[in-house]
Amino acid sequence: MAQKKRKSQSLLNGALVLSVSTLLVKIIGVIYKIPISNMMGAVGRGYFDSAYNLYIPIYTISMAGLPVAVSKMVSQQAALGRYRDVRMIFRVSARLFTLTGILGTILLLIFAYPYALVAKTNEVIPAIIAITPSIFFCCMMSIYRGYYNGLRNMNPTAISQVVEAIGKMIFGIAAAKLTITYGYSQFESGAKVFGKVCASESEAMSAIYPYAAAAAAIGVTMGTVIGMIYMIILHKVKGDGITRTEIVNSPRPVNSGAIAKTLVAIAIPVVTSSIIFSLTNLIDAITIQNRLDSVISNNLDLIKSMYATQIAEAHVLDADLKDFLYGAYTLSLDFKNLIPSITTTLGVSAIPALSAAYAVKDKRALKSSVESVLRVGMIISLASGIGMGVLAEPILRMFYENGKSAPAISIAAPIMAAYGYTIFLMAISQPMTNMLQAVGKANVPVKSLTVGAVVKVIANYIFIGIPSVNINGAVIGTVLCYLIVVVYNYIALIKATKVKVNVMSVVIKPLISSVLCGVAAYCAYGIFYKILPQRLIHGYSLANIAATLIAVVVAVIVYVISMLLIGGLAKDDIIMMPKGEKIAKKLAKYGFIE
Repeated sequence: MAQKKRKSQSLLNGALVLSVSTLLVKIIGVIYKIPISNMMGAVGRGYFDSAYNLYIPIYTISMAGLPVAVSKMVSQQAALGRYRDVRMIFRVSARLFTLTGILGTILLLIFAYPYALVAKTNEVIPAIIAITPSIFFCCMMSIYRGYYNGLRNMNPTAISQVVEAIGKMIFGIAAAKLTITYGYSQFESGAKVFGKVCASESEAMSAIYPYAAAAAAIGVTMGTVIGMIYMIILHKVKGDGITRTEIVNSPRPVNSGAIAKTLVAIAIPVVTSSIIFSLTNLIDAITIQNRLDSVISNNLDLIKSMYATQIAEAHVLDADLKDFLYGAYTLSLDFKNLIPSITTTLGVSAIPALSAAYAVKDKRALKSSVESVLRVGMIISLASGIGMGVLAEPILRMFYENGKSAPAISIAAPIMAAYGYTIFLMAISQPMTNMLQAVGKANVPVKSLTVGAVVKVIANYIFIGIPSVNINGAVIGTVLCYLIVVVYNYIALIKATKVKVNVMSVVIKPLISSVLCGVAAYCAYGIFYKILPQRLIHGYSLANIAATLIAVVVAVIVYVISMLLIGGLAKDDIIMMPKGEKIAKKLAKYGFIE
């Protein structure tokens, strides 16, 4: 194994690397999901997301805790100079990941049919089967991700995420397109469509959707295979950067059995909180679909009258109405999940930094890390969330206006806007969880998530069951859940670290600038949409696309200028970024930072 000098990144430097890769992954994900949503429509998209809802909890059980445990143990042992232990942790974690990958794959197959039965969506089974193998390959890939993260080198994880996303996109789109083309050719030739006799195009598409969703899910599996291969090759060629001198000077490692026990002990509370969160989402999805099924069955004429235009445009059968509304809901989730996925990287990067600071009792580093994660999380989430809320419908139109999902835009837009205005709660919840895990308080998120989960399920049952509210009620439960989680975790984090957070710097200044950002976006879109030519390009409104992009640029400029003018950026945040010293000096020269 080649030995090169190990690179050690700062908290925000590592977070920036992961944030950039996550942003690229999400952009690729949008490129992936937009075509398959436009090909499959809201119904097929609903099947695809239903499969994901079962996949995520099993995925969490299989591997959520171990990467965190590996990262934490590796960073602590490296900080103490125990590099033989670091290598031993890698070997032990490889065996544990292999076992959990196999068990997770089997578990997902076992629960496929019971889940479909409870969710009243048997059509989701092909997609679940197609995505099942990715559990094993994700576990194999995460052996290396957790290890490199613990060594304060986020680059391998970042690159593997992009490689995985590209593989998912290419194979998923191609497989879905081929499946839909094949199914439609069967209908046109008068043959059965995937075993079903179809008298109309609507019936044919209804028969095609489950298999198109499964084809798209195959892309997820292929992406994990490619990502795993990349990580294996990288580790073989470049190694981990630990030098021979460091190994020689390192104390004798503890035995593998002790390391395995410690890994499991650290992983269990992490897994528990992640399981509760994932199971909450699973139960959430099941209750949403069950309550939708119930409210539609008991109030079919009312629901059809509420969405008469959308149903007519999409040619939705009564039997597919529940899946259509659920699919419309999931369209908003792509953008709702984008912002938290970026801020989550702050928490991932904070684990080794906080663990190391906690291990050596460095109070200054603890304060700097906690405040930086919270401040940067709010800086990102408040502005982007308000912008997402203001431009919800224009953004959805920009991506889905000319596809089979177009009729669902008017249903998804209000949901997306509501999530946008409250997205900061979701965006900082996971970084808080990661920081609590890093300082040995992994049991706290378990408690907060449990309470939040119960509230979420109850709220879903109540509000979605109101016919006039139906699918829109799903937002209420989610917001209440995250509000409880954030408040509870914040109190526990401050108590554990004894850090006094500067509320003005962390919340007030980003909020003021974010409101200005939102006003700028709203005004810019309204002005440019009216003055730009109202022409269509391949079914998409040129005025909407151009006005939306201009509004985003204007909002970003207003946000950056206002943050600089009110001193919303901290020197420590800038210094810890690549070339931060140089940028900080420039900003200090003009009085934007102290």
